[in-house]
Amino acid sequence: MPDARLQGTLVVVVGPSGAGKDSVIGYARERLADRSDVLFVRRIVTREATAGTEDHDSVSEAAFDEARKAGHFAVSWQANGLSYALPGSTMDHLGRGGTAIANGSRGAIEDIRAAFANVIVVGLTARPEIIAARLSARGRETAEEITRRVERGLKLGAYGQDITIDNSAELQTAGEALISIITGRLSLAS
Repeated sequence: MPDARLQGTLVVVVGPSGAGKDSVIGYARERLADRSDVLFVRRIVTREATAGTEDHDSVSEAAFDEARKAGHFAVSWQANGLSYALPGSTMDHLGRGGTAIANGSRGAIEDIRAAFANVIVVGLTARPEIIAARLSARGRETAEEITRRVERGLKLGAYGQDITIDNSAELQTAGEALISIITGRLSLAS
């Protein structure tokens, strides 16, 4: 592992489906667009990119496995029947002392911490009824599937995160909290 003092920081945002990870990350991306020291990482996912889903690079399972074996990923993991990765270029940005922000998975926190020298895990949450309403609005799951997702999210709870942001209110509130973490204005004691 490289010397942590020479590395930037990876801010990884995790939380249950419907907590608003993509929206909060998108808010921060827009507000910090002029910062060359801040990189918003595009994950590689074995899911087709469609409207209403995370902005990511889509690849087939075969292409994903080939890239992983070739060492093109900084870290990879499996969740919800899909394969995910952060590109190796993330390490280049961090090696220059920058800050990178990535959408992660709660089950991959251990692997992410092992892959990067400096990691802040931000757990995004929202009240169960808000998560259920957001999932319902997507129209991708049945009411029964939504109930199971909400229950699973409650069961996992605070899963190795350093700081929690509640995204039950206005997007600006959670977005500004994430920006404060990215820019170092909010300590991990919050």
